[in-house]
Amino acid sequence: MIETNLSITAEPAPNVEVLERLLSTLPALSPQLKKAARYVLDNANHVAIGSIREIAEAAAVKPNTLVRMARAVGFEGYEDFRQPFRVSLRGERESFPERARWLQSIARGGRQGRLFSQMAAASIDNIEALFSGTTVDEVKAAADRIVEARRTHVLGVGILYGLAHNFAYLAHMAVDSVVAIPREGSLPIDDIARAGSDDVLMAMTFKPYRSEVVEAVRSAREQGVAIIAITDSRSAPIAIGAQHVFVLPTDSPQFFTSMVAVAALMETIMAFVIADAGADAVSNIEKFHQRRHDLGVYWREDD
Repeated sequence: MIETNLSITAEPAPNVEVLERLLSTLPALSPQLKKAARYVLDNANHVAIGSIREIAEAAAVKPNTLVRMARAVGFEGYEDFRQPFRVSLRGERESFPERARWLQSIARGGRQGRLFSQMAAASIDNIEALFSGTTVDEVKAAADRIVEARRTHVLGVGILYGLAHNFAYLAHMAVDSVVAIPREGSLPIDDIARAGSDDVLMAMTFKPYRSEVVEAVRSAREQGVAIIAITDSRSAPIAIGAQHVFVLPTDSPQFFTSMVAVAALMETIMAFVIADAGADAVSNIEKFHQRRHDLGVYWREDD
């Protein structure tokens, strides 16, 4: 009989140390801090994806209690405390055996199979990173800003041009205050020339950053326009000074950057815009489609 001795040493998840510190500190905590700590110990994944308000509500404590709990175990604030939980949640996908076996089985199909497997893995990773690194409150705040704005300009050029126009096209069915720029024959700075403090500019650009987008954002900031920046770094030129910043992964095994996470974020913001706009928005969408049906815009089989 052949004996196999496999020794696999894995690094502990980043949140394990935090949970151990929290557990060892538990007896010395006040009743309210204990209540918060017990919720965190039992719901580590929720801590990674939920806002401080959501966690506080679920734990039946005040948000400030979570801040005090974080400081009690050596963190400066709650966001510092939560970061290891986010990192651990992203890392869990690396140990998901079913997905790993599925990707390996695809890769056995030769060169194209390996590429297909790499594309699948990259797309899934980007989506997971988006939703584990973005909170509900962040998306809702951006959607609220769009709904309340006099006008929202959605700026994307190059491979982002289509996403910007798709967002504006869908939004227009519900609200008429969203427009895509640049318009044909104009520059982005021309399209926002009359924008002011009641307006929003949702701009997208990734390395290498497009100069016309950076200049448009800079000009909009000087005009008092609120900025929603969608990019790949907190230090990106369009992120500096922006009211809302979404940092997205664009990793891909191919030459071109992946737009999977960008499209998912845009769809999510759109869903929140419709939800925020209320019943009138839903009614507008239904009327839009009904009119198209009545005018024969949509193809249908003859009876």
